[in-house]
Amino acid sequence: MNKVCWPYFDPEFDTLPERIYGPTCRVCIDNESMEDCTVVKVDSVSKQGLLLEMVQVLTDMNLTISKSYISSDAGWFMDVFHVKDEHGNKLTDQKVINYIQQAIGTTGEIPSSAVAKTYTNKAVFGSEYPSEHTAIEMTGTDRPGLFSEISAALADLHCNIVEAHAWSHNDRLACVAYVSDQSTDTPIDDPGRLATIEEYITTVLRATAERSPSETHINPLEVKANGFPCGDCIKTNVERRLHQLMLSVRDFDGQCGPNMSQSTPSSAVGFGDEEGMRRTAVYIESCEEKGYSIVSVDCKDRPRLMFDTVCTLTDMQYVVFHASIGCHGDYAFQEYFIRHIDGYALNTEGEKERVIKCLEAAIERRVCEGVRLELCAANRVGLLSDITRVLRENGLAVVRADVATKGEKSVNAFYLRDISGNEVDMDFVESMKKEILGPIDLAVKNDSRSTSPSPPERPPTRFSLGDLLRSQLERLSHNFVPIN
Repeated sequence: MNKVCWPYFDPEFDTLPERIYGPTCRVCIDNESMEDCTVVKVDSVSKQGLLLEMVQVLTDMNLTISKSYISSDAGWFMDVFHVKDEHGNKLTDQKVINYIQQAIGTTGEIPSSAVAKTYTNKAVFGSEYPSEHTAIEMTGTDRPGLFSEISAALADLHCNIVEAHAWSHNDRLACVAYVSDQSTDTPIDDPGRLATIEEYITTVLRATAERSPSETHINPLEVKANGFPCGDCIKTNVERRLHQLMLSVRDFDGQCGPNMSQSTPSSAVGFGDEEGMRRTAVYIESCEEKGYSIVSVDCKDRPRLMFDTVCTLTDMQYVVFHASIGCHGDYAFQEYFIRHIDGYALNTEGEKERVIKCLEAAIERRVCEGVRLELCAANRVGLLSDITRVLRENGLAVVRADVATKGEKSVNAFYLRDISGNEVDMDFVESMKKEILGPIDLAVKNDSRSTSPSPPERPPTRFSLGDLLRSQLERLSHNFVPIN
């Protein structure tokens, strides 16, 4: 019998670098250092988009990031997050802590997916990921009642809307809808039917004549539907896509809303009303010694603020090397040291102005004034179309919408404003109850922002990485003795 030989491969060879140099990503959850929050410390090999992936993990779990310090020079990423749960408390559930360690540890190992995909006006069907539903992405020029028309059009096409998210900002609309076949409750994958849906919805979107046809498009594609253990499993992924869609239709070029002022020629911009409402200011400075551009954001604090700004910088192909995030009361301060992905800082005034406008838009997209309507009813085909029709008939425009299906219930949240600019007439609530058959739960909340004195332009007492870096460079320069 012939003896067969083959080379021996050590099964632990793949983990040799980790055993020599340590793990590629270390996550430490500290509940002892701070009294009012949990500290999440991350050390990892740096890569493009890693910061966004980590912020997304925390945002997916409805955690509030009250403070953060980031440094990613020399190919290594070091970050500290101060987080609280949705009730403002420290994290005590061990399952949540374990999930954060596992999820962030995974982001440090997988290839980066932070580069925004570019879609043309042609529909793209099919996906590398399995999905229980077909997703349709829509962007266009907004007008009163457009979201209602889209809902009605999908109902006419025998599409059951399982989930939908829509943002309206600066006369632009972006919407992502997850639909299934009305009769079989399965994904729609027939190319002919998908082409019909695309043509129908595109016609609805292009009904506004002011814009050229190239500015309105629909991008259906299937997406990954499995996700996170809490709440809406794909919420943050959808929100990132909405940011990308809004960026693609240049909502940052639209007219400023009621709480904005026109951009100034300099690299410092703010907006507010004449009554002294809190202002949002975006500053861009240069750190020539290190080749960074320093982007500073001062604005009213709110949930998911860091996600919105980091998402925008990442999708604009900028790399965050250092950052300092903090808040004082209800006001937030963010400072990012960035370079373009090609390694260069922001060199032209045009590039700086575009970054300023895009960050302003990212912050304002999620801020909605007016009435928030929360509605829960027994799910049925055409329910969303009926709800939005009643709102339109009562002269109300949908500024933002989040629609989801949970079991046999449809859970809807809408931000509404009166089309004529007047106060919202609450009589629409009674119309809603009469129109929607069966028991429904309604909750109405006025989310108009209250006015308060403007903050100082740039509080000198807050911690600034830019000031620290400059002071260190000055101190080092004094230590050198000229050689004659």
